[in-house]
Amino acid sequence: MGLAVRAISCILQSNILSFETPAPVFPAHFCKTGTKVNPHEQICDFGRQLHQRGFAAANDGNLSIRLSDETFLCTPTMHSKGTLTPDDLCVVDHSGHQLDGVQQRSSEILLHLEVYRQRPDVNAVVHCHPPHATAFAIAREPIPQCVLPEVEIFLGEVPMAKYETPGSRQFAESIVPFVRESRVIVLANHGTVSFGATMELAFWFTDILDAYCRSLILARQLGSIHRFDDRHCRELLEYKQLWGFSDTRIHGLNAGCNVCGHEAFGDTWEANGVEQRAFPRVADPAHERATGRIDALSKRLSEADLAKLADLIADRLRPPNGPRPPNGPRPPGTS
Repeated sequence: MGLAVRAISCILQSNILSFETPAPVFPAHFCKTGTKVNPHEQICDFGRQLHQRGFAAANDGNLSIRLSDETFLCTPTMHSKGTLTPDDLCVVDHSGHQLDGVQQRSSEILLHLEVYRQRPDVNAVVHCHPPHATAFAIAREPIPQCVLPEVEIFLGEVPMAKYETPGSRQFAESIVPFVRESRVIVLANHGTVSFGATMELAFWFTDILDAYCRSLILARQLGSIHRFDDRHCRELLEYKQLWGFSDTRIHGLNAGCNVCGHEAFGDTWEANGVEQRAFPRVADPAHERATGRIDALSKRLSEADLAKLADLIADRLRPPNGPRPPNGPRPPGTS
């Protein structure tokens, strides 16, 4: 809870997380009032943190900071984020054309620029491949809701964008349906992108998401996860509103909407190939446990074995003189 306590304290002082009030360009470093941030040093610092946490292997990932309405500082392509120096960084315009820097700018800068275009309150973007969140991206498993209070407060519903070739215009545009109502987005079969008023916040949102996904994966190995109910989530949303956070569910608190039901982005799942498999939303915990055991058994059986098992169950349930399926096995003692 240390991260949560510090962040809430800062929000109460600055209210910089509200989506309704754009943050100024180059705000003071989060909770360090009166201290200006060197953007070059900050990108290098958080690049090292990404690498140390295993969020950006080899030359993976990219970071950027808004310098003005027209210019942005970003990491170069083909360079480890763990060994960046200020001289390695590049400056690009709002179209992605490189204006400064001896190295070539990131090939995925269009993704960052789309975030800045859609969100004038955002001053920093982090794209990387945190392993546990990326596991959800590969499985195209939606991030469960109503499991951890901190996730509901700091992230809210986390969407998953459809897969597009990294670096392409289609890749950048894949986040458009979600970017205005989220702080971090899972990129199918790829990784994540997070963004905030400061680089620290953008990094935190990725860090929170990957820690959450790791906990979910560990909990699933022990059995099924347990969610808190709508009432408890509504209480968290009321606190969230009090602290200055924005959440699409806040507007539906008095409308009887299902705040734990993925109502903000669930209608995009089918088109984006997203489906609840490992963490289905099941009202009956006993049914969830039984489903988990059946799923585990089915993975060890071939299709032929499953077909024989289905026929055997049908035979046991059928009356002695009842009809048989055309190709099913005959009960013993019958011709």
